Amino acid sequence: MIRMHSLFAIMYNYRMLRIANQWKDYACLEAGNGEKLEQWKDVILRRPDPQAIWPADQRKGAWTKADAVYHRSNKGGGSWEYRKKLPESWTVSYRSLTFRVSPTGFKHTGLFPEQAVNWDWMNDLIRTHQDEQLRILNLFAYTGGATMACAEAGAAEVVHVDASKGMVQWAKENRDLSHLEDKKIRFIVDDCLKFVEREKRRGHTYHGILMDPPSYGRGPNGEMWKFEKEIVGLIDACMDILDDHALFFLINSYTTGFSSIVLEDLMKTIILPEHPDGTVETGEVALPITGSGLLLPCGIYGRWQRK
Repeated sequence: MIRMHSLFAIMYNYRMLRIANQWKDYACLEAGNGEKLEQWKDVILRRPDPQAIWPADQRKGAWTKADAVYHRSNKGGGSWEYRKKLPESWTVSYRSLTFRVSPTGFKHTGLFPEQAVNWDWMNDLIRTHQDEQLRILNLFAYTGGATMACAEAGAAEVVHVDASKGMVQWAKENRDLSHLEDKKIRFIVDDCLKFVEREKRRGHTYHGILMDPPSYGRGPNGEMWKFEKEIVGLIDACMDILDDHALFFLINSYTTGFSSIVLEDLMKTIILPEHPDGTVETGEVALPITGSGLLLPCGIYGRWQRK
């Protein structure tokens, strides 16, 4: 029994907490009572966050300075209450990248700032291996934060796939705002699994694959996606297009109820047998809360990286 415990201590010792603390145009000011208060350059937004369940006194301090508040509806969805006139959209920058942000009807802003920790990781890897002419595939690519980070780092090609035509158009705007028009970025509106299967038939491979699959979703032709039912098949399909000289594989998830151990087990049972020349690291992503010094958990990640 002692040997078994020691073995598990060795096998499961790579889970880490990654904190997105390098922002200058964004800050999580406060969090609690199921909400978070964020500053996006000069605009302060207050919106729901299911992880922030600890108590907070929202009658004073920065909480009273929100320019807009998102209210959930009992019938689903919700709407914004604007306490001052705001532009329809504005920009924020992270390092050399610039993104358009805008309050949407689903409480989102078009950007997940906590993902900067993954952008930095991929950016550093790609810069170190630019001579390898890396081809990168971004699945469920949304408005393209990771796409821009990989392209800016010097990837030979980045393929950006998302089922939403509107999000792909938003990503193109972010490309232009970041002055990456000269980079080879392919924008594709498609169901991610179907695209991966077609790439296998075409014989295309990628040196880096990243994905941020939703808990639930629909493809452009009504294809149903449910994380716990589809994720294994998608990762398995990606093994057919992950190049023999691949550099990385990244999975990010916001699905409630799935721990980083799940991602670690998935990657060790699906990716490592195919690519044993790498290591797996999993953990949580978080944002620092400037007002309280606490951390706001923002999902989990799993990384395979070539040794």
